[in-house]
Amino acid sequence: MKTESYIRILAGTLVLVSVALAHFVSPWWLLLAVFVGLNLIQSAFTGFCLAEFVLHKLGLGEGACGVQPEKRS
Repeated sequence: MKTESYIRILAGTLVLVSVALAHFVSPWWLLLAVFVGLNLIQSAFTGFCLAEFVLHKLGLGEGACGVQPEKRS
């Protein structure tokens, strides 16, 4: 699976969790959804995504161009 797919899964999950927590716990949890949205917009403009960086460090997914992340031996 590509890293972009993992990022979309992560972002969607965080938004759904945020909405559920806002409904059952406190409306302040909607700030998490706002943060996720702002991070997605920022990454579209700058090309930097912290989630992508972390996923590559964990060795998950391929790069956006189908290139596997480096494996250190």
